[in-house]
Amino acid sequence: MLLAVDVGNTNVVFALFDGETMSSRWRIATDPRRTGDEYGVWLLQLMQVEGIDPSAIDQMIVSSVVPRTQHNLDVLARKYFKVEPLFAGEGAAAWDFEIDVEEPRSLGADRAVNTIAAHAAYPGDLIVIDFGTATTFDVVDFNGAYKGGIIAPGINLSLDALVNNTAKLPRIAIEAPREPSLIGRNTEDQMLIGVFWGYVAMMEGLIERLRAEIGRPAKVIATGGLAVLFDEHTEIFDAVDTDLTLKGLAMIAARARTK
Repeated sequence: MLLAVDVGNTNVVFALFDGETMSSRWRIATDPRRTGDEYGVWLLQLMQVEGIDPSAIDQMIVSSVVPRTQHNLDVLARKYFKVEPLFAGEGAAAWDFEIDVEEPRSLGADRAVNTIAAHAAYPGDLIVIDFGTATTFDVVDFNGAYKGGIIAPGINLSLDALVNNTAKLPRIAIEAPREPSLIGRNTEDQMLIGVFWGYVAMMEGLIERLRAEIGRPAKVIATGGLAVLFDEHTEIFDAVDTDLTLKGLAMIAARARTK
């Protein structure tokens, strides 16, 4: 079995793959100070609850945008699963597609993994939107080359900035506004309308401009935790694949096995 680990700025997601099938998934808050032993105790307990034999794990791959976590995850792999971990973008897990930007080394591992997974699953030119701590828009051409993209503040970051920099505005949860009207009748509704529909308008506007610049039909693939919520309120997504990054890690690991 493969243990795939996706380290984001907010959460770390662990997923088990039996072949191409994802069998289990767990999430924990990202903390660069968390040791390999802490990861091990937490993960082994979860595996025990689900009746999973840790010795069945014979491969582990990590995609990380938080460099300080790499050593501790290396310890986890070697000490608790007796495997040498793969790190996406390095060694046998090196990128096998063209990164056509000014500074290829600056491309985040998660965005590179999404590029691989999206191109494998969806033909043609693509725009991949990933809803994380930041919201990224990545342009992938029909040959699978990464052409660049956009980085925007995530919707939760936008809301945090609004609340933390005002004296009287309350903290609210991200959800679709309850009423169809854009004229809010109380403070909470006005905030939710501004944050939610403002974000939808931003996405729709950027997608329209990106498609015009690409000059060819481009499918829009959405991933990340909020993709499903936004999909209910906009027509811009051609597909929603919340497990895109994990699937990409599984593809890279499978390729590495053959090397």
